[in-house]
Amino acid sequence: MKIVVIGGSGLIGSKVVTRLRQAGHEVVAASPASGVNTITGEGLDVAMAGTQVVLDVANSPSFEDKAVLEFFQTSGRNLLAAEAKAGVRHHVALSVVGTDRLSESGYFRGKIAQEALIRDAGIPYTIVHSTQFFEFLGSIAQSGADGDNVHLSPAFVQPIASDDVADAVAAFTVGVPLNGVVEIAGPERVRLSDLVARYLKATNDPRTVVPDVHARYFGAELKDDTLVPGPSPRLGALDFAAWFALPKAPR
Repeated sequence: MKIVVIGGSGLIGSKVVTRLRQAGHEVVAASPASGVNTITGEGLDVAMAGTQVVLDVANSPSFEDKAVLEFFQTSGRNLLAAEAKAGVRHHVALSVVGTDRLSESGYFRGKIAQEALIRDAGIPYTIVHSTQFFEFLGSIAQSGADGDNVHLSPAFVQPIASDDVADAVAAFTVGVPLNGVVEIAGPERVRLSDLVARYLKATNDPRTVVPDVHARYFGAELKDDTLVPGPSPRLGALDFAAWFALPKAPR
């Protein structure tokens, strides 16, 4: 089948494109660099011609509150309108576990708006909620950096490797629309502050992680259950140790 991957050159998009092509599908890796721009609408109609499934893994280039909301609303409206015009039969989107519990965050208000557009579009859909990627641990550490200390919430997380995300997203993309949300997560539940401390030690970073219940995550305070999945997520295979042992893991 023909599948268009919006954000097809990014971390997850490029991995999913490879998996889908290896499975024999016709895949368009769509991004502004390839002439497909969901903000301006450029190239959308051409890309959608003959397309059965659209996977959206694009992210906002800015995390400023207003810019994030405008990105997800504009991109979502343009993309879904083009899909409806072309008769696309399945819209798949990658989002975040806990999105509906994070309305205090401007970034997640943007994701909430994106998901609402998908539900209301009338196109069969699957929304994949993923936990945090191991690949983002360095950025998470930097978000709480204060000199030699890193202030982070001790709330629980269940992080997942990008390879496991790509495997799951590829499977849902070629599956039947669920018209709902499915969750994916890593195999190990751990406190965010403990995980980042482990990451800093493994990367020989001398900074000290300070657990702080008031430390904000993308602008929101966390509770123990904010970022963890429900009772039956699809679990990835790699825990932190296995992921870090990969040759391509960040050092």
